[in-house]
Amino acid sequence: MKTPDLRPSPLAGTWYPGHPATLRADLDRYLAGVPVPRLSGQIQAVIVPHAGYLYSGAVAAHAFAWLRGLHPEVVAVVAPLHYSHPAWVLTSAHTAYLTPLGPVEIDRASVTRVAQILHEQLGREVFPLVKDPEHALEIELPFLQHLLGPFHLLPLMLRDQTWATAHAVGEALAAVLRNQSALLVASSDLSHFYPQKTAQKLDAEILRQIENLDAEGVIRAHDEGRGFACGRGAIAAVLWAACQLGANEAQVVCHATSGEVTGDFNRVVGYGAAVVSKKNP
Repeated sequence: MKTPDLRPSPLAGTWYPGHPATLRADLDRYLAGVPVPRLSGQIQAVIVPHAGYLYSGAVAAHAFAWLRGLHPEVVAVVAPLHYSHPAWVLTSAHTAYLTPLGPVEIDRASVTRVAQILHEQLGREVFPLVKDPEHALEIELPFLQHLLGPFHLLPLMLRDQTWATAHAVGEALAAVLRNQSALLVASSDLSHFYPQKTAQKLDAEILRQIENLDAEGVIRAHDEGRGFACGRGAIAAVLWAACQLGANEAQVVCHATSGEVTGDFNRVVGYGAAVVSKKNP
């Protein structure tokens, strides 16, 4: 049997615990602080922050808790790429991501199909990264592993977060996932390094656009300075894909800032969590 080509974790032991038992205990602690939600529809997507668990783990848990009991076959995680790269959309070149909870196998067939659709639509390639240091995608995996059990991963990282790219990615994801048992995850923090009062105003505008299921509105709010989201393209792509797959409601389930952890309210980072669903008639 061929040895899996694992993407090693640059985060375990720093951004979150590197020991499996300690990691599971932390995840359980975050999730224990969230009341078990009453579902009135089908969960299509979650929007979650991507800071270290000390800062945003409790916020992320408010969205991830809604996934209890779900067992999707494919999970598409869409994140921004935080470092410079000439490509517009990127994915992993490996066969699996490795976390302390084990490997997460990449659904290469779905990745290839998304890449084909994007090439057909826009004539641009999805670039495969080797041993990337990007935190925004990996940070979501332990929560997903802990709650969902085994699943196949469709990883996408957006360097270009314009509406044209987000819309194309959303369309491609909807086309590929339409007849699959699937979940969408958008990874994004909110405002960066503003005073608490300003951060709350900027964050509230992004969260309002999310609750309105306005994918383009998320990007427009950021571009016009009314809101701030480092993963605005990821949020927009996931919102658009979810709506194409039947989502008709979004609910913001938690918001906080780093100041509530550090005590420094002069330069905070905002964190929001939301759940996108298809409500029953």
